Amino acid sequence: MSDDLVFLYERAAKIYPRAIDGRFQKLRKAAVFWLLGMYYLFPWLNWDGRQMVLFDLPARKFYVFSWVVWPQDFIFLAAFLIACALSLFFFTALAGRLWCGYACPQTVWTEVFLWIEHHTEGDRNARMRLDKVPMSLRKFRIKASKQLLWIGLALWTGFTFVGFFTPIRQLALDFPLQWDLTRWFWVLFYGGATYANAAYLREQVCKYMCPYARFQSAMLDRDSLIISYDESRGEPRGARRRDVPDRASRLQEGSTPSTAELGDCIECKACVLVCPTGIDIRKGLQYECIGCAACIDACDEVMDKVGYPRGLVRYSTENAMQGKASRLLRPRVIIYGMILFALCASVLLGVLLRKPVIMDVIRDRGALYRFANDGRVENAYQVKLIHQREEPGVYELRVLTPGFELVAPARIEVTAGQVRNLAVTLRQPEEAARGAKDVVLEVIDVADPTLRVQERTRFFGPG
Repeated sequence: MSDDLVFLYERAAKIYPRAIDGRFQKLRKAAVFWLLGMYYLFPWLNWDGRQMVLFDLPARKFYVFSWVVWPQDFIFLAAFLIACALSLFFFTALAGRLWCGYACPQTVWTEVFLWIEHHTEGDRNARMRLDKVPMSLRKFRIKASKQLLWIGLALWTGFTFVGFFTPIRQLALDFPLQWDLTRWFWVLFYGGATYANAAYLREQVCKYMCPYARFQSAMLDRDSLIISYDESRGEPRGARRRDVPDRASRLQEGSTPSTAELGDCIECKACVLVCPTGIDIRKGLQYECIGCAACIDACDEVMDKVGYPRGLVRYSTENAMQGKASRLLRPRVIIYGMILFALCASVLLGVLLRKPVIMDVIRDRGALYRFANDGRVENAYQVKLIHQREEPGVYELRVLTPGFELVAPARIEVTAGQVRNLAVTLRQPEEAARGAKDVVLEVIDVADPTLRVQERTRFFGPG
């Protein structure tokens, strides 16, 4: 019996992506600065004397710029989340994993951690050499510097995350003695998750933990723009001198058969070395590909050096690669786009037309009707007024339907964001109160009489 150990699981090899510059990487860097700029900066900015973006859970209010989102406005939040899902379908059907390559938090923070690693340890070759040599004072100093920067950024990320739910200036002033366990937990939890995902898990999150990689194939078709390797142009691969012209010129000039038959791929593997997930795009579309387009920039750089035309690796469709007609605007994309536009327009219109007061009228279900001492018929109601402003208000409640008397407070004073419940009564003479009829109540803002909200209810009488 052999004493050799057989491991059924091989530890994943560390990936050392080479830094690359190019048009798509410039776009990705701009996206990183824009998104992280919003994340780290927004909690510190003020709007109308308060934090510009604050999700105040104890008060059940969300502040987003000038908009205050109340619990009754959560239908807009639901619509916004649906719009985000539809936008994911739309952009994936149109151009693949744009979200993963440019805007996913995992991608964004991993890029920043990679920049820190690059500036502390050096380029790809320097990092590989550093990991292979035994521990020394120099290696310890470099590794410790990187870890301190990583940990500092992760903790600042966790602190900023909590600052979206607690006023961040007060959070900073209370640090560290006045922090409770809840604050410490979320700062350390979110900071630790950022550190683990961006520093170590990296592509493992995209490969094994993210569900989007698994179901993206259901949203793609043969006309979706994806990062593709032009096999007809690049194959067969082979190394050659830099002064060897492209394939068409080689054939015209009567080069040797071995040289003339080679494709434009010179087997430099630059596309593999820059890939953050370590795949070879020349093997076709793979679920590990996050659509970062680093391979396009790397291949274009090599093509420029050897004098070949760009585009050996490029954004294209499967049909176009096979010489077939390709349509970017097709029924799937048009339907996704129309639904997304309609949903966004509806949410925007709802927000713009939203009134700062909501009235809800509920009949007293204990009795259908009752008789007052003077013989008139009464119906009892509960009126709920929701004041959605940050300053106090005064309202008046009226009945618009003729023939009814409203018994209610003459003026209704409310504080900022208050939900006021009122018991009101409607009366009508017995001879007129026959059967059921509709009644319209109206609430008016005393300070702004143009602000009126009406609600229809039912009045029941004998007969």
